[in-house]
Amino acid sequence: MESLESTVAQFADTVWSWAAVPIVLALGLYFTIRSGFVQVRLLPRMLGTLTDRTPTDAEGRPQSLSAFQAFTVSAASRVGIGNIAGVGTAIAMGGPGAVFWMWIMAFVGGASSFVESTLAQLYKRRDTDGFRGGPAYYMERGLKARWLGVFFSVLLIVSTPIAVNALQSNTISVTIQGTVGDGAPTWLPYAIAGAIAVLTAAVVFGGIHRIANVTQALVPAMALLYLAVGAVILVINWDQLLPVFGDIFDDAFSGRSVAGGAIGTVIMMGVRRGIFSNEAGLGTAPNAAASAATTHPVKQGLVQTLGVYFDTWLVCSITAFIILVSRPDLSGTPDGMTLTHDAIVGSLGSWSGVLITVIVFLLAFSTILGCYFYGEANLEFITTKKGWLAIYRAFAIAAVFVGALSSAALVWNLMDAILALLAVTNLVAIALLSRHAFALLRNYSEQAKRGLDPVFTRDQLPQIENVDAWEDYESVTGLSADTDQRGTNTASADARETVASS
Repeated sequence: MESLESTVAQFADTVWSWAAVPIVLALGLYFTIRSGFVQVRLLPRMLGTLTDRTPTDAEGRPQSLSAFQAFTVSAASRVGIGNIAGVGTAIAMGGPGAVFWMWIMAFVGGASSFVESTLAQLYKRRDTDGFRGGPAYYMERGLKARWLGVFFSVLLIVSTPIAVNALQSNTISVTIQGTVGDGAPTWLPYAIAGAIAVLTAAVVFGGIHRIANVTQALVPAMALLYLAVGAVILVINWDQLLPVFGDIFDDAFSGRSVAGGAIGTVIMMGVRRGIFSNEAGLGTAPNAAASAATTHPVKQGLVQTLGVYFDTWLVCSITAFIILVSRPDLSGTPDGMTLTHDAIVGSLGSWSGVLITVIVFLLAFSTILGCYFYGEANLEFITTKKGWLAIYRAFAIAAVFVGALSSAALVWNLMDAILALLAVTNLVAIALLSRHAFALLRNYSEQAKRGLDPVFTRDQLPQIENVDAWEDYESVTGLSADTDQRGTNTASADARETVASS
């Protein structure tokens, strides 16, 4: 087992160091410059788009998930154990300076998230439950490479139940057992594994709308609870906030907190854990982005960029400050989860161990639901046969059960290796298709400058092929063209002219 763990860990380190991290940073900077810093420039519109009206069908029902529901599904997978254990691991291995590079990763990754989610919306397709899409779909339709889409789908189907969700259930189990203490009965791990599996089954067998409804309620609740805990700890330790800021910025460029002053380790851990937490460019969040019913692809690109900021600049930052205000001795840190646990208990007292358990469960279970959603969307890209969906659901539930009983080290390393392959595959694809995302951004901006609520139809950019959705004004908005008071036909013509001349 140790030999297998070592081999998987070495493979993950190699892929991240020589491929994933350089590509993530280089393309993130390219997308930032090419889009005119869209992740900052259109920040106010990101907030406004969350409350957009959801387009309806002929019977007045929502065409698919709302913009906010798609945001919560993606946030469910983003905001998870990576925000607690992942941040702790980054600090343990990279020092306080790793937090700075996580922040930078969120800024740079915001542009990558915008591009991948906008493309996911562009190439989405309708099904019986609403819309489906994601990297596999834009690889098939945009790059005309179905084989690449199948390869990506298989990676994602394997990584979500086996690696990511197994890690979530494992962390729930370990945390509950730690809270119970040494007197825990031998059957407790099996009871925990069974309970997680049953809860997962109860939600996932209800389809994407049940998953969306659960995450819509769960994500805000867990975020508010965790942020409230963090706020209390920061108030208690308010005198340490400025010194902690100083440590983060000083160590980011010196690496003094890491053995041997390895500045490369600081950057590597910050970027690596940053992308694991916020998933920018990873190719997972676009699966949720594509499911939203919206009137312009750019709108969901903006919403998903906001999700990156929510995850890293808010939730991850809270974890970092919870840990660092306790002034831990990083030279003897056991692991990320223990580091965060000890910091919370040290500030609030032993009773908070139960509170941590509740928070970990909410974070991890929401991630299980979000990642399951991604796996199902990619299975349906390969086959629409209901029998395979039933097998996948059973497999995903079994993986959650087994994950709760597995070695944490092996699960972490396996997840790292597969996510690195996902990132490289997806980033290469969106780099090749990014011109379409920038054309859509120009289309959106042109309409917004005229005071319109941007609406996209595929005739506005006829040079983009293989677009199935976005047929016409009525199908996109759910409104009759007769009720439109904004001069849509003129806006469409102006948008075409703007794109053609740019």
